[in-house]
Parts: sequence; structure tokens; C-alpha cells
Amino acid sequence: MKKLLISSKHRQLRKRICEQRTAMYRVALSWCNEPALADDLVQETTLTALNKLDQLRDDARLEAWLYRILNNCWLGYLRKNRPTVDIDNMILDNGEQPLEQSLQQQQVRTRVRNAISQLPMGQRQVLTLVDLQELSYREVSEALDIPIGTVMSRISRARQGLKEILLSSKEELRMQKQHLRRVK
Repeated sequence: MKKLLISSKHRQLRKRICEQRTAMYRVALSWCNEPALADDLVQETTLTALNKLDQLRDDARLEAWLYRILNNCWLGYLRKNRPTVDIDNMILDNGEQPLEQSLQQQQVRTRVRNAISQLPMGQRQVLTLVDLQELSYREVSEALDIPIGTVMSRISRARQGLKEILLSSKEELRMQKQHLRRVK
């Protein structure tokens, strides 16, 4: 009887892990800015989680546990390789909106992704987990193995840094448009 309960519990957890793949991919992509690498990191995270399912202490903390594994996979990759950023290869058009609106949204996404990629890694990780994945500070603290106070200071610095980067790039665009108007 106990074996049946464990088996059923494992099946449910495996299903929940597989359901988190898309969310983990978004986070991994925001950390590394390479679709293929993000997919590899999620694959490695999923395999590790499935193989070490017995090490999960609290089923309610599955999401934080998965992001901790993802973080460890990412750190392992960084130790082995120097990441490269190639945002030009990203396809962001979903084809459902008029072309002009879709292009504007793609430009905004590209600007935000570029701005996020300019943040220090610790700030980038905390920002994506808190703002994109909507994890609590405690869950991020557990996932990244850092104190909650560090999470709070990094998220504050990340948001401020992101704001400054986006405002400066907006100012550059405004200056370029003024320059073009003067030429006419």
C-alpha cells in the first residue's frame, strides 16, 4: 500500500515538474539570452529534478526547488564557459497582430531584454524570479541560496538600474529622432 502512495505522489510531482518547463525556460532565457542554451539548462534542470525527486523535502516548495536546481545548472555552465549574447537571432513575432504594432512590441521587448542583460548577474536573476515568475522573496532566497535581505537589496538595485538603462536608451532614441528632423 505504501508503495502505491509513493508511486502516485511521484507521478504527481513529475507532472508538476513538466508543467514548470515553460516558466523555467523564460527564466533561463532571461539569464543567458540564448534560446538553445536556455533549452539545455531547462532540460538539465528537469532531468536533475526527476532523478533527485526523493531529495525534495516539501512538495509545496517544488517551484523554489526547481529554480535552485536551474540556478545551479546556470552557475555550472558559467564556470565551464563564457556565455555569449546574440539577441538578433530571437524571434518575437507571434503573428496575431498588425505588423506595425507587432514590430513596436518586438522593439520594446528587445530594449527590455537588452537592458536586463546589462544588469549584473545577481540582480538579473533576482529580477526575473521576482518580477517574471512572481516568486516570493523567501522562495528566491531559497532558490539562490542567499539571505532575504540580499534578495531585497538586489531587486531594488535591479529595478533602479533597469529604469536608468531604459531611460537613457529612450533619451538616445529621442536624440536620434531630433537629429534626423534637423537634416530634413
